[in-house]
Amino acid sequence: MLSKNQIKLITSLKHKKFRQEHGLFVAEGIKTIKEFLNAPFELVQLFTVKPFNIDAKFETLITDQELKKISFLKSPNQALALFKIPNSHVIDFNNLVVVLDAVRDPGNLGTIIRLCDWFGIPDLICSETTVDAYNPKVIQATMGSLTRVNITYLNLDAFLEKTSLPIFGAFMEGNNVYQEKLPKKGILVLGNEANGISKSIEEKINQRIAIPRFGTIQKTESLNVATAAAILISEFKR
Repeated sequence: MLSKNQIKLITSLKHKKFRQEHGLFVAEGIKTIKEFLNAPFELVQLFTVKPFNIDAKFETLITDQELKKISFLKSPNQALALFKIPNSHVIDFNNLVVVLDAVRDPGNLGTIIRLCDWFGIPDLICSETTVDAYNPKVIQATMGSLTRVNITYLNLDAFLEKTSLPIFGAFMEGNNVYQEKLPKKGILVLGNEANGISKSIEEKINQRIAIPRFGTIQKTESLNVATAAAILISEFKR
């Protein structure tokens, strides 16, 4: 049986304020939960409609109706787990580092985390105004990739002031990325979905790069930030 306090705690974790207060986040679905169990994330409690066969002290069997009460999904997927939010690790600057300036959409952040995982980028740096990586929608969108990418939230202005690495920024007007010689080590900055890279961050960028439009009419205003990230990261890796 789920207690009222358990239901209140779990449902409160939909909000960043309470995730930070309790130091916990929610993962749903057997595949996603197994990804976190197989990574260095600390399990606090598992609520499941079928036995998971892990340590009994962590596992609570519940009904489908109880799962619906605590799930953030329209169609709950058999299990929900609470994990502790880990501390960020030291950033590895011997690789390309992706930086997000005020990316607000959880789906975009989740997709970019998956892209970093796919292309072997160990570190993703986010501005303090970027959506929380432990938002339930981000967790679902990453499909487990969050376990393999180190995410750090910090003051971007201060960070970019100090770095000695070349700083590339994605702009509508910039050098054609397909004609640029791109380094193995550097920083790639991607901006907000509606407004792009903020003025204070733009001033710190060494090289402006762009994805050229090939269409005849060329009326498309811009690419989705996650789509742009895929193209640009692929070019750096190529």
